[in-house]
Formats: sequence, C-alpha cells, structure tokens
Amino acid sequence: MRSMHVIGTLALLLTVGTTGFAAEISGEYLEARTCDVYTGPCFANAEMDLAGKEALLAWKVDQGGWNGVSLDGLGAALVLHAENTLGNDGIFEMQAGRIESVLLIDDEATPQQRDALAAFVKEAAGELAENIIQVAAVPIDLKNDHLDGIGQFSAGEFAQIETRALRQSDCVCTNEEIYYQPLTEVENSSPAYSKTLSYRGEGLNNKFTTRGTRSAFLATFRR
Repeated sequence: MRSMHVIGTLALLLTVGTTGFAAEISGEYLEARTCDVYTGPCFANAEMDLAGKEALLAWKVDQGGWNGVSLDGLGAALVLHAENTLGNDGIFEMQAGRIESVLLIDDEATPQQRDALAAFVKEAAGELAENIIQVAAVPIDLKNDHLDGIGQFSAGEFAQIETRALRQSDCVCTNEEIYYQPLTEVENSSPAYSKTLSYRGEGLNNKFTTRGTRSAFLATFRR
C-alpha cells in the first residue's frame, strides 16, 4: 500500500489563509455522498439525519492558480463527516451540525502549491472546511466524461469515486428530482449514479463504502 503522507495540520493551515490575490482557476469537480441526491422527497425525508453524513468532494485544476501560484494539473479533495445529513435542497438551510474533514492534497505539488491548494479548497468549501482534522499528501487522479456521466476519482488507495450516467431503470418512485444541490459552488452540474464511493483513510475515525446509489454530481468549477 502506498503510504499517506500526513502534513502537520496546524502548521499548514496557519499559512493558507484565504486572503490575498486569487487568479482565475478552473477545472473538473466530482462529488459523492452517502445518500441519494437524485431522489423523491419521500425517500429523502426518510433518510434525513440517518444517511448522508459523509461526502467526498474532489477538484482537478485544468488551468489557473490561487494566491499567485500556478496549479495546472493538480488536484485536491475534502472528505467530510457530519453529525447530521449534509445537504441543501435549495429551500432549507443546512443543519448538519459539526462537520469534520480530512484534506487530501496532490503529492505531486510543491510545498508552495500545497499551501495554495489548501487555501483554494478552504475558500471553495467554506463552512465545510472549518474543522480540518488532518491534511495528507496523496496521489490524486480525477477524470470526468460529462457526455456519458462517467466520473473517476482516486486518492491512492484511500479514497475512490466511480460513477455512470443515470438510467430510466434507476427511477424507483417516478417522482425523482435533484433533491440536494451540490455542496459547493460549481457549474454545469449533473447528477450521476455512484457505482462506488469509499474512504479508507485515517483522521475522521470513520471509514465508509457505499455502492449503487444515485448520490454523485459531475461538474466543472471556475473562480
């Protein structure tokens, strides 16, 4: 198993404030949760505060940088664990309680780029990243095929998302809709079927694996 290189969380976060010059940055985004995001309201209400307490958010920079540092080709991810269900249906405010997270930084990044990636994720994720428990450098790969709904993300052997497009046969109650919105500000988002979502790393005292759920979003980002 390839090792997870843990970076001193406090030392890193003290250097990655979100103030300062932020150049335009754009790329691919992939998100998956431990509850359906494309679902009927009756199913969502039945799962409330029982499921969906975990999420994995991943960014891959195509072009641009942050705080004056070029980040072309680099990636980062945020693994979340909350007290209650994560999500915003577009009407009600999120009441997820305390949210803890692990920040995964591309191990190909230089120390300066790691700081910039961490600052970008903190800005993009907002309150989701207020309680980062651990920062780790890992190999990161993310590829989205928006036409076919295929998203593939891996962070070494520690985290994985694999999706496919939603099919008519994935409908259960015929009243499905995009019940939850993406957890961060993105563009061109579309729901997808999670073939696999898993996190097997440390830091959250919570490892999880789900398969066969309508719980993902493929999107792009630009800031």
